[in-house]
Formats: sequence, C-alpha cells, structure tokens
Amino acid sequence: MDYNTANRFQEPVSRFKVYEDYLDSKVMPMDLFYLKSRESARKLVEHGHKGTVLSREEFQERKAAAQAAAEATRYERNRPTTLASAGRRVKDNFLKALSEREEANRAGKMTSLIFIRDRNALGQEVSGYIDYAHRLKVQDFQAYFNANKRLMPGRLDLCFYNWTTRVSASACSPNYEVIYDDPNGLLFQRKRDKKILNVDPLSGPGEDAKRSVVQSGLYMHVVILDHYIRSV
Repeated sequence: MDYNTANRFQEPVSRFKVYEDYLDSKVMPMDLFYLKSRESARKLVEHGHKGTVLSREEFQERKAAAQAAAEATRYERNRPTTLASAGRRVKDNFLKALSEREEANRAGKMTSLIFIRDRNALGQEVSGYIDYAHRLKVQDFQAYFNANKRLMPGRLDLCFYNWTTRVSASACSPNYEVIYDDPNGLLFQRKRDKKILNVDPLSGPGEDAKRSVVQSGLYMHVVILDHYIRSV
C-alpha cells in the first residue's frame, strides 16, 4: 500500500455529516471559479483529479465505524459503576473518606492521592503516596472496605520510603508524573491537564485541588489530596 492510499484510509470522516460535505472540503475556490458549478467540482474531486479520496462506499463504512465507536464510548462512560464500598458500613474515618471518593475516582471526575505513614507487617515505619484512581483499577477494594486488609504504600506506588531500611522507590502512574527536582520540593503533575499538586502542607495544593488531613484509628498519619477534573 502506497503512502497516499494508507493516508486515505487514516482520514477522519466523523466531522462530515454526508459524503458531499467531505467532497466540499477538498474543493478549492479556484475550482468553483473555473467550473462555475459546485456539483462539477465535487465530481472532479470524487473521480480523483484532486488527489486520492475516499469513495462513497468507503466514506460510509468509515462513518458507520466512527459512529459505532462513539456509541461504545458513550455507553462505557454512562455504564453504572459497581462500587467496592457499596452497602458496607465502614466505621473508620479513612475508610469513610475512601468510600466517599470511590465513585468520582472510578468515573474520572476526580483523582485522589493518598499519603499514608504507618508500620508494615514487619513493624517497620513506611510512608508513601498512592494514586487511588489507579489502585481502584488494578485491585479489588472490597477487602479494604471490609477491614480484612490494610491499604499500604509499596514500591510500585508514586512514592515509597521505608524509614527503617532507608529504602526508597517511586514510579509514575497512568494519572501522575513524579517531580523531584523542583525548588518547592516533591510535586505531582496530572498527565491529563498538566496541573500540579503540591504536597507541602505549608503551601496550597494547587488549582482545582484540596488537601485533607484524615484522623484514622488504623494509621499513624493520613492525608488525601483531591484533584477535581473540570468538564471540557
């Protein structure tokens, strides 16, 4: 397949209502000046005299495929979300805070960063930042909401530090980049809108963000930073 043919099949058609609109997008003012007829100009384009274009059948196939993809996307966005916290009576303030944020994080309306400092199963003090929205996608949170399992930071989270062994680790998530070399200290940048989250308690968390200290009977120290996603 040559370049023109390959490029033709990559051409977007969703912005055109009908095939004639697609042809009109390739008609130049000079064509109308000489031909004196839009219909003649369209025929000129359709027959390939203005370069490689989609046929009417190809256009309709691409249009149908684009509409089907759009319908699938709308269905996925509007599909009811099964919440791990649904129907569970959580008592601890931290678990309540997670349950209050679960739906928004799953739906992409919010991304919450969770800072936890506590002791692990070995009695070692550890701390770190967790991308809650990402964890919800890769883990079953029912065990956490049932209090059968404790949510703890690990080496695969945004940031992790073991205060006993002095081992540290960090990893970017699908939602955030980790920024270490900023004069303001540790920062997180949202990949979607490039907004910055500042974790310094003496500074504001940033635009469209809120910092909340959560008193929990399960952990030594918990902070949640919520980043609210504006509708486009």
